[in-house]
Amino acid sequence: MSLQDLIKQSAGSLTVKNKVAKIDSTGMYYRELNSLLRQLDNNGVENIEIRNVCGQRYLGTDLKGNIKLDLYGTPGNDLGSFMKGVDITVHGNVQDACGNTMDSGKIVVHGRAGDLVGHSMRGGKIFIRDSAGYRVGIHMKEYMGKRPSIVIGRTAQDFLGEYMAGGILAVLGIDMKQKVHDARFVGTGMHGGVIYIRGEVRHMGEEVAVRELDDDDYKNLKPLVEEFCSYYDLDVSKIIDGNFNKLIPVSKRPYGNLYTY
Repeated sequence: MSLQDLIKQSAGSLTVKNKVAKIDSTGMYYRELNSLLRQLDNNGVENIEIRNVCGQRYLGTDLKGNIKLDLYGTPGNDLGSFMKGVDITVHGNVQDACGNTMDSGKIVVHGRAGDLVGHSMRGGKIFIRDSAGYRVGIHMKEYMGKRPSIVIGRTAQDFLGEYMAGGILAVLGIDMKQKVHDARFVGTGMHGGVIYIRGEVRHMGEEVAVRELDDDDYKNLKPLVEEFCSYYDLDVSKIIDGNFNKLIPVSKRPYGNLYTY
């Protein structure tokens, strides 16, 4: 469908000018909104601003890339799932499974996140300004030269980095009243990748060990902290100079004795 037909059909909820589309998603069902996004992508639109987002799922999925979404409100579960190359900024909170099986692209959240951020993510970056829920980074992996990364501004809940197989997970502990993160079972089943945590960890899985950061670690961590701070107007030095701990797996096959071969 052409842009002109899409605008006529929208009954005033869509405007397009100079490859920039603006959508009022009030009352839109998620399938209707995602279909509209795909058609705008097919028509060469490069920037899409969506207002009044309220629970619509799968936003950012099945787009071809090189497109930027600005979402105002709270998108539903699986934001950016299976996403390839899209750049999403959320001006609000996100719900569960943000970046599920994400392949490439970027998600920047100006708020907090629910559970399962970056579930099975294999590329791209996710930045969460505040805190996140349970099982952040579960089964993250490195794939075909891609190295995914997640940065959480404050803290995360239990099972952070569970079954993590690759990538970088950083938790910055900004504005925490206590220096100890409450999360339990951090790194349970972890067998690849690295977790950087600013502050102390209260409880870890048996499959990880704590180490001091070396020069190579800071080469990994500092660019991510700098990028994080650029989105939220924060002072890099106040964060990177803090007390970081590194969590790494002690085995590449922690449950090998449970299998018959």
